Amino acid sequence: MKKEEKIRLGISIGDLNGIGSEVVLKTFEDSRMLDFCTPVIFASVKNLSFLKKHYKSPVNLHGVDKTSQVLDGKINVLNVWKEGVNINFGKEDQKIGEYAIKSLVAATKALKENEIDVLVTAPINKRSIQSEEFKFPGHTDYLDQELEGNSLMFMITDELKVGLLTDHVAIKDIATTITPELIHQKINTIHQALKQDFGISKPKIAVLGINPHSGDNGVIGKEDEEILKPTIQEINESGKLVYGPYAADSFFGSDNYKVFDAIVASYHDQGLIPFKTLSFGKGVNYTAGLNKVRTSPDHGTAFEIAGKNKADNSSFKEAVFTALKIFKRREEYQELTKNPLKKQARKPQKKSFEGKK
Repeated sequence: MKKEEKIRLGISIGDLNGIGSEVVLKTFEDSRMLDFCTPVIFASVKNLSFLKKHYKSPVNLHGVDKTSQVLDGKINVLNVWKEGVNINFGKEDQKIGEYAIKSLVAATKALKENEIDVLVTAPINKRSIQSEEFKFPGHTDYLDQELEGNSLMFMITDELKVGLLTDHVAIKDIATTITPELIHQKINTIHQALKQDFGISKPKIAVLGINPHSGDNGVIGKEDEEILKPTIQEINESGKLVYGPYAADSFFGSDNYKVFDAIVASYHDQGLIPFKTLSFGKGVNYTAGLNKVRTSPDHGTAFEIAGKNKADNSSFKEAVFTALKIFKRREEYQELTKNPLKKQARKPQKKSFEGKK
């Protein structure tokens, strides 16, 4: 990307019956946002105009039918569909779920084809998106299939970063899902993300135990002793600063998390309950480990307040800024990690080259 070009920020609109469209519109009511990026909302200008009117939003929308028509300085709405959509705020609706997926599929395709630089996803309803064509529990799993790399749900703020060994896995399946191979993969992903995406040269990572009190030396389950501990030791011996397993019940209350750059939780609620308690409204869900940048707010569709103009857009705005920052850091990291020998080889040629002018 040329330096003078603004970062193209793709936005999938999520569930139209939820608060996604409201937080998107509120975020871009601040005209200064257009100084940082060029938004491209994958939806329908007809629907967005209706929502703009409903929320009495002052934004100006620029409807386009293809990405080549996108303009800097405008809030671009790419028409993924043009027919009318019946929006019923706060209602779970399979048809609305289909439009959420149409938006996501179109935005992901544009991301893969470099027509947008980053993707921010508005919240979806996990049940209404299910169909014969789409059988993923959420955004992360779909993007893992479509993009390169191994995805990892990484909940982040400036002060707290929590990654998951397992995300949308039933409690009864967690212990059998966590294997040494999975632990290696997830911790390697987090380690690389901390270096590449957050500029931390020697990341320090804590791992939470699977069982209460990390198994109490095998008294409450053997998974921590037989799987987690030896694998963490192997990773540590490879030169990474990885510690644990720590008992999850006291880890956050004791402020122990502040000593580490990231915490790895064994399962969804073990990590997300403390994260959302400490950071709700400020947190961002970042899909680490992929070749493209995707973020989302740390909340769901919030059907109970949808359409009432009560939604707080802080987390969505933070998701936008996080995506932009990570994109820039990745560019810098790639520049810094290019083969230094090639750079050095060019230096002595400079003088002779100038002499040929």
